[in-house]
Amino acid sequence: MDAPIGDFDRATPAPDCLDELTAPVADAVRRWNGSVPADRILYVDTDPRWADTAVFVEHYGRELLEQSANCVVVAGRRAGETTLAACVALSTTRVDVNGVVRRRLGARKASFAPMETATSATGMEYGGITPLGLPAGWPVLVDAAVVDLPWVLVGSGRRRGKLLIPGKAFAELPDATVLEGLGVA
Repeated sequence: MDAPIGDFDRATPAPDCLDELTAPVADAVRRWNGSVPADRILYVDTDPRWADTAVFVEHYGRELLEQSANCVVVAGRRAGETTLAACVALSTTRVDVNGVVRRRLGARKASFAPMETATSATGMEYGGITPLGLPAGWPVLVDAAVVDLPWVLVGSGRRRGKLLIPGKAFAELPDATVLEGLGVA
């Protein structure tokens, strides 16, 4: 199957390459029941040395920056309790952690979760965290601009590989909330 964006050697329906995904991501693909069929979620094999967005687009093409999203884990704290959440925003923006995220989580303070917390809680590799396969009950905050794109390039759960997902599928993720202004310039 040809990739809908980018100049990749191979884009494969994710259900056909579950062994390339981390266990939580593979399970999420197996259980997928959104209006977008699971075989429209594509896996693209990429070199793990180029997993970070800036390096990735330099290697695979600067045009991908406008179609890429980052998924970051945020920790919101209030009265000694910590809530972990995932935030998905376009790679050309930054997540408004201290404004939109903090208010949405009802937290007194919010910050990016430490790398060890993010990887151990998600079962994914740092630099490849994706909103598919997150722990049950986690808030998944998605910038509206992500949902508006026909295709979005995002992590696959590992540093090796990316997922190409129709933008509207992000709104159908478990516990997803689409927010205007989550990603800011």
